[in-house]
Amino acid sequence: MLEAQKYPAEKIAFISSYRPRKCGIATFTADLIDNMRRISGQEFKPLVVAMESQERLNYNGLVGFTVRRDVLPDYLLAAEYINLNDIEAVSIQHEFGLFGGNGGSYLKHLLNKLNKPVVTTLHTVPEETSTDYYDSLMDVCRASQKVVVMNKRGIEILRDTYGLSSNKIELIPHGIPNLPFSQGSYCKRRLGVGGRRVILTFGLLSKNKGIEVMLKALPRIVRSCPSILYIILGATHPEVLCHEGNLYERHLRKMTGDLKLENNVVFCNRFVKDKELFLFLGAADVYVTPYLHKEQLTSGTLAYAMGAGKAIVSTPYRAAEEMLADGRGKLVGFGDPDDMAGAILEFLKDESSTAKMRTRAYRYSKQFIWTKVAESYRGFFNPLRSEIPKPASLSFGSVNSKESPYKTQPVHLSA
Repeated sequence: MLEAQKYPAEKIAFISSYRPRKCGIATFTADLIDNMRRISGQEFKPLVVAMESQERLNYNGLVGFTVRRDVLPDYLLAAEYINLNDIEAVSIQHEFGLFGGNGGSYLKHLLNKLNKPVVTTLHTVPEETSTDYYDSLMDVCRASQKVVVMNKRGIEILRDTYGLSSNKIELIPHGIPNLPFSQGSYCKRRLGVGGRRVILTFGLLSKNKGIEVMLKALPRIVRSCPSILYIILGATHPEVLCHEGNLYERHLRKMTGDLKLENNVVFCNRFVKDKELFLFLGAADVYVTPYLHKEQLTSGTLAYAMGAGKAIVSTPYRAAEEMLADGRGKLVGFGDPDDMAGAILEFLKDESSTAKMRTRAYRYSKQFIWTKVAESYRGFFNPLRSEIPKPASLSFGSVNSKESPYKTQPVHLSA
């Protein structure tokens, strides 16, 4: 673990979805806060303003305020709430689906009213300029003192397409736990799949994940390796579930039956916690991300798989192109099941080359370890936290590992 630098008390508000909401941004933010606390101890005093969609959730003591995605007045009140608290900087975890308005434009109204320095982490950066998403993101970038992206391509897009100066952009990778280089036999026994070769995909299910491409690749793999088992780990994305139900999962299950793959495919339709996830990762011989869209700039699931030293096959979306370069994994064409099957079979048959590729991926992933990522965030929050007006009405008390010093109960606004 890195030795923490000595900074003054760190009073930071996080605008994001948050646990127990089942989404990748919520998990990311909770992990970031947990690890900033781990290296800062009592000096780190976070406050969470939680973005909500349809469901009302029960949060821990760090959440002081909630914002309903499609209710504009909530954004204005959230800005007032942050301004009135003894906050020194604001971290926004930005994904378009979290915020209401065209292209997530409601967020700009909060930013216009905020009188604190802002650091925005961008989980998606669209390259197309003739959309509401572009206009909305431009507003967010203008209002932010710093903008964080997770790979080099994100820097290029922000500089060349959005016109941001290089000194406004920070590159910090997606954080991951410090995982061991996994060998699968123990984990396979724990899961009851001993003696089988395992392919894994995990994450919330939605159509852009391309799972059907992997299913189409499977018959060729089964012919060569009859014991193969493809595990699809993850529940339907809550937003998809709200609008479409389990339509996509039902489609995948029907497809599995039509291809006569019932003995080679397992659906684990649930949102798993880290301990169980690590067990599934450990059991995997090959990890697959068959995503359909080139523009995807981040992938927490891919980072986790690299951190466990997995052999990885992926389509060449932006994140995968960079992370799997230099022999750290295999890239295959979008929507090409034959290409995917061939790459997976190469991994299964050539153990020597596979071991070398796994080692390269594992070593590369060490820069993603959460303690390093959290320290990077601290490093540029610190200079932003100067000359911030202190409110007369609110002050800090003590803080423990579960609670925020700001509010003991989140403020929920009635409909």
